[in-house]
Amino acid sequence: MDISEFVQHSLGRWRSQRSAHHLAFSHFEAVKSTIDIVALSTEDQGVIDLCKSYDIDPHTAVSPFRMSWEGESDWDDNEVIEGSCILVPVPDPDTPNRGKLLRDQGYAETVAAAGNYHLTEDGTFVLVTEYDRAAAEEKIWFVNPNLRCRVSLIKTSNGTGVVTASFASEIRSLSGS
Repeated sequence: MDISEFVQHSLGRWRSQRSAHHLAFSHFEAVKSTIDIVALSTEDQGVIDLCKSYDIDPHTAVSPFRMSWEGESDWDDNEVIEGSCILVPVPDPDTPNRGKLLRDQGYAETVAAAGNYHLTEDGTFVLVTEYDRAAAEEKIWFVNPNLRCRVSLIKTSNGTGVVTASFASEIRSLSGS
């Protein structure tokens, strides 16, 4: 599987159930959310601007997409959590199953971020992103076309300690709602 196939398999609306363990706070959190993943054109101005902010030629990007989410956490008195970000894969020309993933909003910190991704032989997408105060490692794989799993670790910036560990199961919504 290459990055274009992975993104194509990911498009759609997903219902997510995530369990997170915040080790620093000794707290368990349950999050239910809806995630929408839609394809963007490489000509989309947001894609072009994001590439330019990293001095990357937008023509080297493949399968850019927007991910939007809305959910509820049991930690914040059922406060609605929502957001949206543009993600732009830029494959390594010498190693197609590796590359950079540009995001206009990161996972561990809400700032623009560029992570390094690779796809394993079994199709697992692995993304490592270093931020100023933390590092995130995410893995996503498909159990079948309509069920995917995601694990993530948020580590201290030097990578020696785990701050948060989470697991999510994501089921594609086939009704379009």
